[in-house]
Amino acid sequence: MRKRFRLVATGGTFDILHEGHYALLSRSFQLGERVIIGITSDDYALKEKGCQTILHGYNKRARQLEHAIHSKFGDVKYTISKLENFYGPTVLSNEVEAIIASQETKGNGIKINKLRKKNGLKLLKIITVPIIKSEDGLRLSSSRIRSGEIDSTGRILKRVKNN
Repeated sequence: MRKRFRLVATGGTFDILHEGHYALLSRSFQLGERVIIGITSDDYALKEKGCQTILHGYNKRARQLEHAIHSKFGDVKYTISKLENFYGPTVLSNEVEAIIASQETKGNGIKINKLRKKNGLKLLKIITVPIIKSEDGLRLSSSRIRSGEIDSTGRILKRVKNN
């Protein structure tokens, strides 16, 4: 089957892999012949997450992601790139044609396009993947998994009281 784009980009912290990550990756592999996957560096991840902590360092996150890609998606073409900022390699050349983002990170795609325009590059097609929700209807996220509220599929593990 012919893919819509030769090269697409996506990214994240990928600390605890969950269904939201798999939805993002699935859409990326569906649309792109090749995928650049940006993984935030440890410093950038901690800066972006504020007072929250990440469980795994960059190297372990990259290895876990590679293993998950191989087991869930088989023989797909991808490159992992370490992100020290939100745009990574997406502003360097016209080779990247689209960015696959969650509804939460779509704003970064818009910022990337502003940088690309400033640098005389073609704008990326921004493709948004819907947020995956857990059983309680709230967003499935690594932070909720870390806190023990839900598992990686969004199944409720403990109820959190809202004050």
